[in-house]
Amino acid sequence: MKNVAIAGATGAVGGEFLKLMEARNFPISNLKLLASERSVGKTLEFCGEKITVEELTPNSFKGVDLAFFSAGKGRSKEFIHHAVDAGTVVIDNSSAFRMDPEVPLVVPEINPHMAFKHKGIIANPNCSTIQMVVALNPLHKAATINRVIVSTYQSTSGAGAKGMSELLNQTRAFANNEPLEVSAFPAQIAFNLFPHVDVFLENGYTREEMKMVLETQKIMDAPEMKISATCVRVPVLRAHSEAVWIETEDKLTAQEAREILENSPGIIVKDEPVAGGYPMPWDADETTETYVGRIREDLSHPKGLTFWVVADQLYKGAALNSLQIAEVLEAG
Repeated sequence: MKNVAIAGATGAVGGEFLKLMEARNFPISNLKLLASERSVGKTLEFCGEKITVEELTPNSFKGVDLAFFSAGKGRSKEFIHHAVDAGTVVIDNSSAFRMDPEVPLVVPEINPHMAFKHKGIIANPNCSTIQMVVALNPLHKAATINRVIVSTYQSTSGAGAKGMSELLNQTRAFANNEPLEVSAFPAQIAFNLFPHVDVFLENGYTREEMKMVLETQKIMDAPEMKISATCVRVPVLRAHSEAVWIETEDKLTAQEAREILENSPGIIVKDEPVAGGYPMPWDADETTETYVGRIREDLSHPKGLTFWVVADQLYKGAALNSLQIAEVLEAG
């Protein structure tokens, strides 16, 4: 049994931690909920008990064995080293430490052994990266992937609770012929989409797109893999979708790929050429698996495959993957 803390407990991902830890019976002797000063005094329910939210401070981690951080990059950089100094193992959901060579970047279906190489911090990858690598890795093992091209269709939950609220509020305003307020996103999201997730970089890609490139190479230990991403925000509440094209060293047929994915951990293949015979974000809400469908051989390349990947951004893309890392540590 562990003393556990959640930093960012009142955010969108924090609430998912509470649901998942209860549903998965994660062994907890004491739970501490931490957030910014404005959330102090709020209560959240866990296993029938109301727990009062405390302020996140440098002294919050005395006696804490394990801390989940989902309070943003700035908060992670400010407070995580205090937690490590107190003897706490931290699983961080922000981008603060993902590319640090001393910090393992872990997806349990792919590189669980890396979790044990931590020096106090384990990084949880970017949400769009996680679901893609869950699907890529078994195919890479079978046929060696040389190149990946991916277009994402990312839900508003990627911007937190405020992003989801903005989609709902704009939809209501549109239906009532009222002005639409834009604050969480760079443009209107209701009945719209835009190829702009995170900030633009000098190379023309966004930071989100480069996260997918660099994190995938690190997680899969494939620094030579060529990857190009276009990340798109769409008016969906909480599940991300991705259209993925791969080129492999050895030829894989669609049926071979289908069989490999069907026998891979964390994946459900839904791949029938009929209406509804493929994964959709609405169906993936609050589910724990990564769904793959539309598996077919790429007509433009003799060793190409293309497929469609869907997963819940708040579950597998954030809280669930972090909790699965903790379960790996717990199992030893």
